[in-house]
Amino acid sequence: MKWTDTLDIALDLIEAHPDVDPQYIRFTDLHKWVCALPGFDDNPEKSNEKILEAIQMMWIEEQD
Repeated sequence: MKWTDTLDIALDLIEAHPDVDPQYIRFTDLHKWVCALPGFDDNPEKSNEKILEAIQMMWIEEQD
C-alpha cells in the first residue's frame, strides 16, 4: 500500500482501530497508525497534511 491508496488504508484502519472516531484523530497518530499497517510499504516521509486529511475523510465516509 502507498499513501495514495486512501480507500485501502481507511478500510484497514477501520479493522485495526474499530473503537476510534476518525473525526477526532490527530494527524500524528494517524500517520503512525498508517505506517504500522501490514502491507503498507511507502516512505513515511512522503505523507503530508493533504494526504492524511484524505485518508481521514475516507475513513469517516467508510465508517458511516
